[in-house]
Amino acid sequence: METTNEQQQKRIVIGLLAHVDAGKTTLAESLLVEAKAIRRQGRVDHRDSFLDTDSIERARGVTVLTKPAVFAYHDTVFTLLDTPGHTDFGAEAERSLAVLDAAVLLISASEGIQAHTRTLWQLLRSHRIPVFVFINKTDLPHPPREALLASLSDAFAASFADFTTDETDAERIAESSEALLESWLTDGTLPEADIALAIEDRALFPVVFGAALRNEGTARLLALLCRFARPVPIEPLFGARVIKVSFEGADRLTWLKITGGCLKVKDTLSNIRAGIAKDAVWAEKVNEIRLYSGQKVTALSEAAPGCVCAVTGLTKTYAGEGLGFEMDAALPVLTPVISYAIRLPEAVNKADALQKLKRLSEEEPLLQIQSDEETGELRAALMGQLQAEVVIQRAMERYGLAISFGTGRVLYRETIENTVMGIGHFEPLRHYAHVELRLSPAPRGSGLQFRSEVSSDVLSQNWQRLILTHLAERVHRGVLTGAPVTDLLITLTYGKAHLKHTEGGDFRQATYRAVRQGLMQAQSVLLEPYYRFSLSLPAENLGRAMTDIRRMCGELDAPELSDAEAVLTGVLPVSAAGDYMRELTAYTHGLGRLALSPGDYRPCHNADEVIAAAAYDPEADLRHTPDSVFCAGGAGFTVKWNEVAAHMKAQRAEAIEKKSETPITRPRAANADLDAELRAIFERTYGPVKDTSALYERRKAPPADTPTLLMSLPPERKYILVDGYNILFAWERLQAAAKAHIATARELLIASLVNYQALRGCNLILVFDAYKVAGGVEHIEQVGGMYVVYTREAEIADVYIEKVAKLLEGQNVEVRVATSDALEQLIIMGKGALRVSARAFIAELEQVEGELTALLEKNNAGNGGRYHIWEIETKSFS
Repeated sequence: METTNEQQQKRIVIGLLAHVDAGKTTLAESLLVEAKAIRRQGRVDHRDSFLDTDSIERARGVTVLTKPAVFAYHDTVFTLLDTPGHTDFGAEAERSLAVLDAAVLLISASEGIQAHTRTLWQLLRSHRIPVFVFINKTDLPHPPREALLASLSDAFAASFADFTTDETDAERIAESSEALLESWLTDGTLPEADIALAIEDRALFPVVFGAALRNEGTARLLALLCRFARPVPIEPLFGARVIKVSFEGADRLTWLKITGGCLKVKDTLSNIRAGIAKDAVWAEKVNEIRLYSGQKVTALSEAAPGCVCAVTGLTKTYAGEGLGFEMDAALPVLTPVISYAIRLPEAVNKADALQKLKRLSEEEPLLQIQSDEETGELRAALMGQLQAEVVIQRAMERYGLAISFGTGRVLYRETIENTVMGIGHFEPLRHYAHVELRLSPAPRGSGLQFRSEVSSDVLSQNWQRLILTHLAERVHRGVLTGAPVTDLLITLTYGKAHLKHTEGGDFRQATYRAVRQGLMQAQSVLLEPYYRFSLSLPAENLGRAMTDIRRMCGELDAPELSDAEAVLTGVLPVSAAGDYMRELTAYTHGLGRLALSPGDYRPCHNADEVIAAAAYDPEADLRHTPDSVFCAGGAGFTVKWNEVAAHMKAQRAEAIEKKSETPITRPRAANADLDAELRAIFERTYGPVKDTSALYERRKAPPADTPTLLMSLPPERKYILVDGYNILFAWERLQAAAKAHIATARELLIASLVNYQALRGCNLILVFDAYKVAGGVEHIEQVGGMYVVYTREAEIADVYIEKVAKLLEGQNVEVRVATSDALEQLIIMGKGALRVSARAFIAELEQVEGELTALLEKNNAGNGGRYHIWEIETKSFS
């Protein structure tokens, strides 16, 4: 249990980040000595540093794992996370960002900004983490301080100010925020609270120059962190974020940062929350809480907010998982781009080896150790050669497995260029599930996003959550090479279950097939990974290097020249980089240096060649089939993906014909009498229509300049059929009302449509699914001159709309159907009607409201403010 004094102190989690060999671990040692947490400063080259405790780290002189050091300095308790600087272990560093209150970014004064420095800056910016910059190794030859500050501002387009001494650059600090500028201009002061706020908002980045090996600048850095770094606000409810998972002997350690409440030994933790499938829910007790600081371990009875600790007893956690009120972290940006075959000794059982190696994947999830579906070989995704060597050594030390890696294979991805609808139907005998999805392109690098726009009146929330879970649980394969798809927004637009025959696995099948069917229709794009590179070489070799980069389809920034050296930066396809380092060493006689860091995915520069080499047949991939399964005559049968829509249309047409008690015939009346004919047909079919127009009767005559005079077509030439609940639940304004009282939301929609009909001069027919029904009979009424139809029990709105669209077909009238039901849109197009999406129709309704407001203001101005909006709504119906 921590002391009362510690609980009153400010707790800050600080991350140290840098490119390799910038002196990050040396700075950590210097900070610990300054805070008197250790007596003697260790060194990486002496293999005695406080935080590089792993045998592999000490042997190789490089940080592989993120490790904490806990110490107090003045009124602050720091948890210092020393992260790896080598690009091969960049994912380990990225995982720590989600728990940082602030970061210290190290840059070598002599080497300047490197490719990996730019990558780290982008990560810190995306996580909105305040940054303190430490320019290290100032004891070595380096450019002037002003030049280094200018390079930071140019590279990162941000405000950097020198805080090395108390004589700070006041003008730069004042320019970083309006509050600071106002104080500076008013009384010449720069309040610390405003400086802290500017740093927290990432408007200002303090810079300290120093030499960690000589303990220069570290005291100043610690003082600045105490004064200006602020902890993330603490929540009263329990929350924690999983940083990583590791193994210590037989113990599985889950590393957490407590973000709210507190955690006690024997507390039960669970991942239960909305969107988690029942079979994925776990609840486990915390057996131990350990506080690590280097090699020192302290057992705690409870962990307070802000504490970074490791717990035992949890067997199903994973890096980035949120517990309590915390949600899962975003998908990592730094991911492996090359997959390697794992070679096993002949006598080793492949299944046993896979089970053991998957424990390594728990520590480093991006290894993605798995058995290839097609070849059966074991594969792992790796960031580079150094990580491969570490994995080989770990496998031997822990499991006695003498593994090696084969030739690498670039990990391509796929996305789409256009929006498509995907349908998945799964209906073998005594099973049923139907799913419709909209697949839309998303911004590059955003990954996969899932959401639902389906009302719970159409499909229960339990089924919707299950569909979203199925979308997220699988790696969806593209149709060009079978590579994973990315950068997609997948929206559930419709779903249907059977009261008796639907099981959870049915929706899994329907969901997978809907995604695949949509991809088969889309314009797919093959993406390949790119490196960011920084190439330093003699100036005399610059021309050769630029030619090589262009030959490899890379992109170059403007070269930087200084004395006899040139520096090139840019991006380069991973597939083209190959063994260029060896070629560079040869033609520069060992003077060239190439630094690569993971970049982003871009359209493949040789897509046709890659697709041809893959020879992938998406229809032959039965594990990812796009076809649907229907049932007829007591047996299920498969319908090809490109025939699903037509088959459903035929099924629906057949169902309509069977349900229709009276044959539907087209009216032969002239267009001028079409409205009366339609009313007569309604009355023959459904009985007398109850006219409620009196509810909308105006209290006085409207002004003569009504907007209906601007109508381009006479009323009898325009019909709009509206799927009521589809529009209601797509309109954000009505969603809150619907949650409180569905009838209120329905009346609000009716009133809005009455206004629309008045101003647009159309005949509007509003259809609601199976509501306000007595005895299973349809009900139709007229409100403000508009037909409002409530279908019979179990008859959906789109079936009714199809009947009316067919009735109006060929009558020389304009018929529009407002719905976002993809299948319905296809069917009504076959009836000669025009389709308009729910979003577009809602925009028209809001435009009408704007016109009404303008007219109301005009009327009130000319008539002493005596008119009300409802009086204008009815002026076309008197």
